[in-house]
Amino acid sequence: MNALVGERLSIITSKAQTTRHRIMGIVNGDDFQMVYSDTPGVLSPNYQLQRQMLEFSRSALVDADVLLYVTEPQDTIDRNPDFFDKVKKMATAGTRVFLIINKIDLTTQDTLDNLVNFWHNQLPEAEIFPISAQEHFGVDQLFEAIKNALPECPPFFPKDQLTDKSERFFVNEIIREKILLDYDKEIPYSVEVEVESFLEEENIVRISAVIYCERDSQKGIIIGKAGSALKRVGSQARKDIEDFLQKKVFLQLFVKVDKDWRSNTGRLKHYGYDLT
Repeated sequence: MNALVGERLSIITSKAQTTRHRIMGIVNGDDFQMVYSDTPGVLSPNYQLQRQMLEFSRSALVDADVLLYVTEPQDTIDRNPDFFDKVKKMATAGTRVFLIINKIDLTTQDTLDNLVNFWHNQLPEAEIFPISAQEHFGVDQLFEAIKNALPECPPFFPKDQLTDKSERFFVNEIIREKILLDYDKEIPYSVEVEVESFLEEENIVRISAVIYCERDSQKGIIIGKAGSALKRVGSQARKDIEDFLQKKVFLQLFVKVDKDWRSNTGRLKHYGYDLT
């Protein structure tokens, strides 16, 4: 979505389950408006947070004029066969489905040919687009195909709107991205971030955010010896937040324990993992 929108809205790491929410990116032209909806990756859920993430993905199937089913060279349909069956039914019923093979810069032509044949057999109604979002290969052609496939209707959003999310949301996401990049094993998946205060002054934005984890032992790892790990996360996040807000930022980070929040429906709702 970042490549298609031309702005960095969704955080990017090499780890699975990087995206947790449904994020809209809006592109406006003289005679069109495209509303992209980036959703969490499809998987078979093991706990309540992952079930909520899957619901975000399912919700995008309801109102999509064009469905972009994004795959990578190593992907199969095994991660959630039920979800893939829904996609097949939509394609059979007439919804335009674009099967996107991303990261083709990491594969060979022979492998790509095999992938195209595989996905054509799995989803024969879909149009297949091999692309590299990072190298911007095939992105312009995909953009034009999406635009041409959209129905005529009035715009849903004002022409100057870029997304449906707030600045606070993107601050949360930038901090969480740094945690995904800086920590290993279970730590990044046990963490949620919440901005407690966001004060805009003339020359600076003062932000205070809390990193929640599930265990006391995780809290110690996140903070690090003499606070070194937390300082690193804060420094990295502050630079990206300044780029995003186009303003100087003072960032304070705190770490607290919210025991088993990933399996607590009430806490998940508090953190925004709720469709109602």
